[in-house]
Amino acid sequence: MQKLFFTLIALVLCTGTKAQILVSKSVNSSFFSSTPVEDIDAQSKTGASALNTQTNDIIFKINNTSFQFKKKLMQEHFNENYIESDKYPTSDFKGKIVEQIDFSKPGTYPVTVKGNLQLHGVTKAYTTKGLIVITADEVKATSAFNVKLADHDIKIPTIVFKQIAETIQVKVTAIYQPKK
Repeated sequence: MQKLFFTLIALVLCTGTKAQILVSKSVNSSFFSSTPVEDIDAQSKTGASALNTQTNDIIFKINNTSFQFKKKLMQEHFNENYIESDKYPTSDFKGKIVEQIDFSKPGTYPVTVKGNLQLHGVTKAYTTKGLIVITADEVKATSAFNVKLADHDIKIPTIVFKQIAETIQVKVTAIYQPKK
């Protein structure tokens, strides 16, 4: 996890030398799949993120095996059959906040984020809405967006096709502090 975090910092630092770098070492990520047969949801609290307040570059990275499921068998199938965590251990998003934000001014800012999601070895462009909340103590970013499994070459066996939705909802929350 530490290696993951330092890789993120190095990537963001390369994009601007005078920027303030904000970091989050415990990004909350979740996904939800709903079908008439079964709901599947999983959560991870161990992702990492960095935000460059000068360039608006933002990066998220998560270890795929960090997702926890209510049913252990689902977790096993997720890692072995769908995400193939041995082959693709991490997923990441690299993008940019479109709107200019004054990070020194507390407030709530609706934002648009454009970037690339790398999942299951396939990178795809996404544009999604999010929210940045700035207080005197922290910066919080939240977003929810849909991911089509086929867009990332994730195959669902016909035997369980009715149990797993073709599109899953992903939610991400990160609370940032200045890099020390």
